[in-house]
Amino acid sequence: MQRKKAQLTKEETRRYTINFWKIILGCIAFGIILIFSVGLGLFGKLPSFRDLENPKSNLASDVISDDGVVLGSYFVQNRSNVRYDQISPNVINALIATEDVRFYSHSGIDFKRTFTIIFYNLVGKKQGASTITQQLALNLFQEEGRAHNVFKRFIQKLQEWIIAIKLERNYTKEEIITMYLNTVDFGSYNSFGIKSAAQTYFNTTPDKLSQDQAALLVGMLKGPSYYSPIRNPDRALARRNTVLDNMHNAGYLSDPEAEEMKEKPLGLNFRPINHNDGYAAYFRAVLKKDIQKIFEERNIRKADDTPYDLDRDGLKIYTTINSRMQKYAEDAQREYIKTLQVQFTKVWKGRNPFKGEAEILLEQGMKRSDRYKVLREEGLTEGDILKNFSTPVKMSIFSWRGDIDTVMTPMDSIKYYKLLLRNALLSVEAGEGPGTGYVRAWVGGINFEHFKYDQVKMGARQVGSTAKPFTYAAAVTNGYSPCYQLPNEPVTIDGWSPRSDHTIPGYITLKKGLAHSQNWITARLMSELGPTAVATLTKKLGVPNVPAYPSICLGTFDATLYDMVGAYSVFVNHGVWNEPVYLLRVEDKNGNVLYEPKPKVVVALDEQTAYVMTDMLKGVVNQGTGVRLRYKYKLTNPIGGKTGTTQRNSDGWFIGITPQLVTGVWTGAEDRAIHFLSTNQGEGANSALPVFALYMKKVYADPALKYTKGDFPPPPGGATITINCDAYGAKPATADSAAAGSSPQPAPAKPVQ
Repeated sequence: MQRKKAQLTKEETRRYTINFWKIILGCIAFGIILIFSVGLGLFGKLPSFRDLENPKSNLASDVISDDGVVLGSYFVQNRSNVRYDQISPNVINALIATEDVRFYSHSGIDFKRTFTIIFYNLVGKKQGASTITQQLALNLFQEEGRAHNVFKRFIQKLQEWIIAIKLERNYTKEEIITMYLNTVDFGSYNSFGIKSAAQTYFNTTPDKLSQDQAALLVGMLKGPSYYSPIRNPDRALARRNTVLDNMHNAGYLSDPEAEEMKEKPLGLNFRPINHNDGYAAYFRAVLKKDIQKIFEERNIRKADDTPYDLDRDGLKIYTTINSRMQKYAEDAQREYIKTLQVQFTKVWKGRNPFKGEAEILLEQGMKRSDRYKVLREEGLTEGDILKNFSTPVKMSIFSWRGDIDTVMTPMDSIKYYKLLLRNALLSVEAGEGPGTGYVRAWVGGINFEHFKYDQVKMGARQVGSTAKPFTYAAAVTNGYSPCYQLPNEPVTIDGWSPRSDHTIPGYITLKKGLAHSQNWITARLMSELGPTAVATLTKKLGVPNVPAYPSICLGTFDATLYDMVGAYSVFVNHGVWNEPVYLLRVEDKNGNVLYEPKPKVVVALDEQTAYVMTDMLKGVVNQGTGVRLRYKYKLTNPIGGKTGTTQRNSDGWFIGITPQLVTGVWTGAEDRAIHFLSTNQGEGANSALPVFALYMKKVYADPALKYTKGDFPPPPGGATITINCDAYGAKPATADSAAAGSSPQPAPAKPVQ
């Protein structure tokens, strides 16, 4: 009986053993079938070979200056890729020691670690088992992130395994670790990838990260918010030291090194990144819209026929901007306009600028505000809204000393901003050489974060006396000599009679009339040429929308700084209009050229006329309205230019020319109804010229820029039009004497009839 019981036990044991192996083999078979099914994409599409070659990620598109500096980026996630050789070995060592110590020996899945971690999890010690390659697979191809449902997470883990193996087959270990560091999230400060993290937390580049800095960043990967050195510095410090211990245990740090590193403070140099960071914020905003428009019009699309996304596709946008010149331009604006603002504020102290025409500005400002739109959507009446705008609230306002936290009514904030002066600068290379027409500096406003409107290309303002050279250029084109004299007296053209301040009486030359910005002689010249001739030439110089009426000679039309600087460039470019160029090319993330513009070139003036105009504009600086460049700012080299002041001192202009640069500056309030009360303060010589002067002094002081201080070169074969009026003896001919042939010396050229 006992023997039978023993035999039964053996049979049961055998049966149990067979059943056990059936279960094991069944599980293995099920696992194989499941893995095979996952591989076929039955539980979700897996990336193809092409996808592995071109993994998706939200890459920032960089705007790059002509001298190789990243001016800023367009991004949803501020993620910029770096190469393996651009990453400090300290980062690599910290990452491997902490996340995947057998990284170089496994083929995507560390099975030894996986089974060890399973055991730890069974006994209640939670640990992660994913290798760096698996984490990369999740970052690149699992767009929904880590699943929380157990079954879905199990399927996702199998997908990670398959993708990880594929990644290992297609990429080297160095490429995998680089891709991983380019895709990880380092917190909620727009820091995606090691490049952004290094810049955000230490204001450095990935190749310069020290051992303790690398340990801090790698430590954050376990929980970017939980271990944030900004929000939770104590946790971040403890986690950093844990990573340093891992590096020591893995042989990357000696005992003394590890102890020394652990004693160091966090050492942050925190610089949170946003869309406004970098230089040329206004320029980048205009450029982005231009590229989007170009891509749409030319149907430039990705291989899968979807449109490019500048915020996600990692494009490289190469521009003509020079980063040093851009900095000098922004510094010059900041240096002078904050001083000018003090003058302007004093002018209106104790006065009410919002009277008459300006009174409507407050209502317009209120109705254009986001606050007004929200209150309207909430169903408030106009009376309730007005009451809301009259109730003090906490707010942050712009000032030249930095943003100010204060308490004021929304209506008072509108008044405050309406009385802030705006300013813009554009500098374009001119003359001869491959850079002709290239935009080197673009400052579209005083602060992009607070004031988004670009005043270089988007904002047209009345140009005032900066339009006068166009009338004189039309005269020289039609045979007038710069030494030709006309009476500087009141004149009426088709019922229009311009007024004139600071008038020089008697007969004066065209050259002197332009130098001293005389209205009457300019208008008399217009009466002889006719508005159509002047309007036609002005349009040929690249300034659109110029009506053919007499007052255009004094600049009563609107134009952008972009167009005006382009027009003045014609004088320096020997009569050739080059469309200002600021975009060189756009490349995709792999370096393939997507777009490369072809510059537009038009012969607008003959070379002789262009040379005469450079000389006449030099007269403005040497003895006319721009003379403070000489006596105040000590710019003694050959410079030409023209000041401009519009009605009621609403707009101040200065456009300066040198043989290599044309630079325009505009200053004014947001609305023309807000203006200086005196011409001494509001004229272009005071409100715009100083910004030009400070900018040029900085440019000339930088030997790396190699801008010379030579004179404007004459046309090939020399000048055929006399520009030295002393050559005519006692005085140049008047209109009457020239007509009678009675001048003591040969008369200046009379107009061709």
